[in-house]
Parts: sequence; C-alpha cells; structure tokens
Amino acid sequence: MQYETKVLTTKYQKPDPYGALSMPIYHTASFEFPSAKAMSDAFCGRSMAPSYARIVNPTVSHLEERVRQITGALSATALNTGMAAIHYALTAVSAAGLNIVASKHLFGNSVSLIRETLGNFGVESRFVDFTNIQDVVEQIDDKTCALFFEIITNPQLFVADIKALSEIAHRYGVPLIADTTIVPFSVFHANEFGVDIEVVSSTKYISGGGTGLGGLLIDYGTYDWSLHPSPAMQSRTKRVGKKLAFTARVKTELVTNLGSLMTPQVAYMETLGLDTLDIRYRRQSETTLWLASQCQQLAEIKRVNYTGLEDNPFHELSEQQFGPLPGAVFTIDLESKEAAFSFIDRLQVIHRATNLFDRKSLAIHPASTIFGLFTPEQCAEMSVPDTTVRLSIGLENGEDLLEDIKQALK
Repeated sequence: MQYETKVLTTKYQKPDPYGALSMPIYHTASFEFPSAKAMSDAFCGRSMAPSYARIVNPTVSHLEERVRQITGALSATALNTGMAAIHYALTAVSAAGLNIVASKHLFGNSVSLIRETLGNFGVESRFVDFTNIQDVVEQIDDKTCALFFEIITNPQLFVADIKALSEIAHRYGVPLIADTTIVPFSVFHANEFGVDIEVVSSTKYISGGGTGLGGLLIDYGTYDWSLHPSPAMQSRTKRVGKKLAFTARVKTELVTNLGSLMTPQVAYMETLGLDTLDIRYRRQSETTLWLASQCQQLAEIKRVNYTGLEDNPFHELSEQQFGPLPGAVFTIDLESKEAAFSFIDRLQVIHRATNLFDRKSLAIHPASTIFGLFTPEQCAEMSVPDTTVRLSIGLENGEDLLEDIKQALK
C-alpha cells in the first residue's frame, strides 16, 4: 500500500468496544489489571498491556504504530517535543569519554544540547561542516558514538549528501542519526538513504496547526550495536541482540526514567494530522516554490534561499534526495538587521511567530531569536547572518502572501 492508504488503515492494538473510527483519547494515569500476575507481566514487559501512562498509553501507542508502519521502521517512540527526541537519541548512544560528530549548522538548541548539556556529562562535541565529507571523516575516531545532522539545515538551508554520509558512518561503524523535520517521511524515506536513527519534531508538519508539542524517535534497526563504543549499548546488545539494543534502551530505560512520553491528547491530534499530512505538505511546498521564485524579482530582497530554486547551489542534490518540493520554508536576506525587523513588523497576513509548517504562514528573525544567545562570531560560524528572515509558508493563497511581502518591504 502507498502512504495515503497505509496511514488510514493501521489497526488498533485492541478492538475498540464501540467501534470508534478514530482512536479514543485514553485520558488516564493508570490501568486496572485482572490479576497480580497480569500486573507483574505488564510492568516487567512480558505482556503488551499498558502498565502506567508515564510509560505506555494506548492512544500514544497507536500513533507510534502508525508511524512505524508508514516508515517501515523497527520502532517509533512518541515524545513530548522534538528536542526530547534528539535528547533521547543522543543520550542513548553517548557516554563520558565518547564524542559526537555533529553538523555545525544545527538548530540553536541542538547545538546547546550537545555542547553544554551532554558536554557537562563528559561527552565531547565535534562540530564540522557536513557538506564537506572529508571534514567529517577527519573528525571520526574509535570513540565516536554518532554522526548527527539535519537533512536540510535550519535556517541556512544547506543540504548534505546523505548516502555519502551513510557510507562513511557505516565504514567506521558509527550510527547515522538525522533530524528530518524539514521534509516529512511521506516524501523522504530516510532508511533508503542509509539513516539508522531518525528524529522528527512532530509539532511541525504532523501536527499541522501548532496544536501541540511532540517529537518522534524512529529506529530502523539497521545498525549493528555490537560495534558501538558505549558500554551501555554493549550491555544491551548482549541482552537483546545487535539490532534491538537501541530500541530496548529507549523503551525500557529512557522513557521510564526520564518521563517524556507524549500525552494522549497530543497523540490524538497528531494521529489526525497524519491523515492529511501529505496533502498539506504538497500544497504548502508548491506555494513556497512559487513564492520564492516571485521574491527573486523584488529589488528590495538581496537574496532568496530555497533549494527548490534552480539557481540554488544545493538544488541538484536536494532534488535527488527530496524531489522537486523540498519543504515549505525559505529565507530572504534584506539590506540590514534594521530592514529585517522593519519588514517583520509591517507584515499583516504572515504572522510574527516561531514554529515551522503551521497551517498559517510565519516569519521570524533567526539571529535574534532561536540563535539570540549566541555571540555574533558564533552566528557567523554557523552561517546565521542578522540580515536573514525565515518564512514558513502555510495554506493561505499565494497571491495574498506575495502582496503582504511586497507591502511589508515598502
């Protein structure tokens, strides 16, 4: 079955007693058991029955199963935020004395998580330009526990050669972890490009309307964890095997101990969002491509950055990996920071707000917001100039959005 059919035909773990076509919201903290043994089996993982809603919830499990079937993954774990998904992925594979080789063009909080939060626990960070494969190779050694990058960086919109990165990662026995938020899995099939672990901010395309925060951690079961330098992963491999070790650690240790499972209310909303994900994505991306091309004609805009444009330096690689519609976000550069602020302040249809891929169009100044706590030198190193405005395009009429941009420029 194709994506559109798969997403609408995932069966419930148990038949609903009322025959509900939408998975109900199991808004409860605990579940009753028929016997002490059944309770013990649930808590010790010997049965599929939910034990406690901090660990398992039927509404959340249904979303996870939908994502697993759509992607063909070994497992999917639904968490409270995209940052939680990144945190879980990198925590699962890291340990004091090991290093993460990461793209230097990451979302600001991803940089802080690796450099500061994990760094305080003895994990070394090595930031490098992932569009230069040789630079990546030079940073890998026998203590490297992961390669981590974004498939299209935010907000720089740089594109790495994913198959080349996969070949390098697997040559050196390192798992490849990718943040694929900017292009949804209805279009981009991460496992076909050699990605081992995928993280997604489901707040974005899947939610579709900024209705709730969520994140997905997807394990394709393609990495041999017996090769990994982490003592915890080596221990897990001996207990559950070389393919299941990551999923086992996430499901039975991190979810239980860190407590960031997605809420059933958000899981319900995101299950509904999956139903229309592909339709919304294609409409928003088509508008984005048209709008970006129109903005190239406006003299006040110094640069338009969208990998779907034929003159973009990453266009050919982007099209090979993501097709002709690589997401619903593009950036423009104006004359100065002051011009960027003035432009944002005058917008009337496009909203001044953070987030990506809402049904509404959004504008933000990345250098002073999501990168606002970095120094100008650090922003320059990460290719985030203060002249850039990021535009996330929603479902409004494209002509209306263009008129709004024109009036804001004047």
